[in-house]
Amino acid sequence: MSPIDFSQLTIGDTVVETEIPLSRASLIDYAAASGDHNPIHWNERFAREVGLDGVIAHGMLSMAVVIAPIVEWLGDPGAISDYRTRFSAPVLVPDAESGTPATPTTSLALTATVGAVDAAVGTARIDITVKTGETDVLSRTQVRISR
Repeated sequence: MSPIDFSQLTIGDTVVETEIPLSRASLIDYAAASGDHNPIHWNERFAREVGLDGVIAHGMLSMAVVIAPIVEWLGDPGAISDYRTRFSAPVLVPDAESGTPATPTTSLALTATVGAVDAAVGTARIDITVKTGETDVLSRTQVRISR
């Protein structure tokens, strides 16, 4: 993909809109890669005992799967100069009623829009909403990009 033409970005434009499926296997894979084996990410009983409604996705997994489509749109991960978010609600990942653990049981709905742009300098702010159903799970999510 070619570099972003900042002169073509307009505040309010949607640049990425996608659904990101998650499964219990997603949590297992992330735990193996990150070393975060906290049982709230894989054990239903334990998660409920500590006050959660069930097994939840790792916060950093949520951040990672959200930034991936932005990187794909940009075509260059080096164009990202800042990435920030607030975790506003846990992402529940129920066990699949049937099939393998790789069966998606929830998804993150991502919409990324241009929040600010300075074409002369070659910078922009991308504002991202991330929801599961009607619930905002990441808030104040922003990515700053530059050439």
